Amino acid sequence: MATQIFLNLPVKDLNKSIEFFTKLGYTFNQQFTDENATCMIISDTIYVMLLVESYFKTFNTKEIANTKTTVEALLGLSADSKEAVDKLVDAAVSAGGTQTKDPQDLGFMYSRTFEDLDGHVWEIFWMNPNHVQG
Repeated sequence: MATQIFLNLPVKDLNKSIEFFTKLGYTFNQQFTDENATCMIISDTIYVMLLVESYFKTFNTKEIANTKTTVEALLGLSADSKEAVDKLVDAAVSAGGTQTKDPQDLGFMYSRTFEDLDGHVWEIFWMNPNHVQG
């Protein structure tokens, strides 16, 4: 079985977050959705648990970062093309997110960045597969 990642993010309003990410084309696993949380499906191996802040606090004793003024992480997601990067970030901005910097085109890599409704920073990028050495 491939390793899976479950990223847990605190959100202020679960329903607004679900509505926002639905507009970006993501779906949710209803088996893991209730009034406290939802499981957003990014791919077959990547999931984002959106947790109401009060519920998120039950998993950790630290304070939740104020993502409007502090960066807790940069969440990088690859896309299949430059056009896919633009489509996703444009959808995020249309849904109420904020583009936080100008697009970056390095030739071999293209990226754009947005903040979601809770200030989490998402970096969407495309990298030319011919450039990646493995």
